[in-house]
Amino acid sequence: MMASVPLDLFAMGDSIPIRLQSRETIPIDGTLVAHALGMDSTTFRRLMDQGKIKTLCERGTGEDEGVFRISFYHNAARVRLVVDPQGALHQPMDIRPDTA
Repeated sequence: MMASVPLDLFAMGDSIPIRLQSRETIPIDGTLVAHALGMDSTTFRRLMDQGKIKTLCERGTGEDEGVFRISFYHNAARVRLVVDPQGALHQPMDIRPDTA
């Protein structure tokens, strides 16, 4: 049996602004990422299409405003890029190989 909780328990205190953006497209050199993951670009594209390579894109804030950190995951491997909106690298790629 669930107990009821008064709604005023969840009253808003200080709010935190969350800025939502429309979906943007950032061009990334897929061959570069594929080779960093240890595969050819055809295999990389196929695995991306199958959802077997996961991605995470984070927008920079503060001193990192204007750049994005994009991570590609396949099994235990990870390739991380920091790029501008045009896809130009701002740091060397961070590569964690699949050691399995």
